[in-house]
Amino acid sequence: MSNNKSSKVQITPYLFLIPALIILTLTIFWPALQAFMLSFTRYEYDLTKAPQWIGLANFQRLSQDKLFLQTLKNTLLYLIVVVPILAILPLGLAILVNQKLKGITWFRAFYYTPVIVSLVVAGIAWKALYASNGIINQFLQVLGMEKIQWLTSPNLAIWSVMLVTIWKGLGYYMVIYLAGLQSIPEDLYEAAAMDGSDGIIRHWDITVPLMKPYLLLVTVISAISATKVFEEIFIMTKGGPLNSSKTVVYYLYDQAFSKLEISYACTMGLVLFLIILILSLSLPSLQNKINNG
Repeated sequence: MSNNKSSKVQITPYLFLIPALIILTLTIFWPALQAFMLSFTRYEYDLTKAPQWIGLANFQRLSQDKLFLQTLKNTLLYLIVVVPILAILPLGLAILVNQKLKGITWFRAFYYTPVIVSLVVAGIAWKALYASNGIINQFLQVLGMEKIQWLTSPNLAIWSVMLVTIWKGLGYYMVIYLAGLQSIPEDLYEAAAMDGSDGIIRHWDITVPLMKPYLLLVTVISAISATKVFEEIFIMTKGGPLNSSKTVVYYLYDQAFSKLEISYACTMGLVLFLIILILSLSLPSLQNKINNG
């Protein structure tokens, strides 16, 4: 009797998972499996025809595609620049808004406002600010400086888009850090102050070591987001000028929906998935080596 009861208890939690598993299978797992299979086929232009198996031909084409290599380079640049800033700067903001000051709630709301703004709306607004006759260039002219072609210069376009990504993500990651900061006992800071660790130094001695799990979390999330950046580029630059701001995801989108090269786009998606998987697995192991060292 007791064995039957215990077996029912063990099965019951899995029964509650079945609806979610069905939804995930239909919306994520099955489409992902189909995309994986299409990577080894030719399925383009005339989508009424069945895919033709071509093996590793798409991967060979991808390795020789100079534009793909350029978009991969742009994506890695995005990753190298954006992630460290979004891992460090929000921590400083979280420390700032964690202070017991008058009106600090308004500061928290101010920093978090960009998060609740639609990325499409933010992209359109920043595109207007970056325009040749936009507010930023008008302000530069007031200072006696020349206009800057923020989105039309191949040397500046991707950097201008990076700024929007950073602006949009600061408040989100700040809230994650703020939750971690509020879990640190105040007694630790008081004990550190008695040992002479006060001011900014106390954050280096107490805050940073205790916030390592949150630093790792933010680094992983921001890294994955940086490799999948799309909306800002679609709204602001369309990958231009001269493909200088085109990333892997935007190139994938262009191949799939503009040129209808579905199988080739799936190949790029598979490569991007592997990059993100390696990145997600390597960052925690790197953090463990740092902690053990």
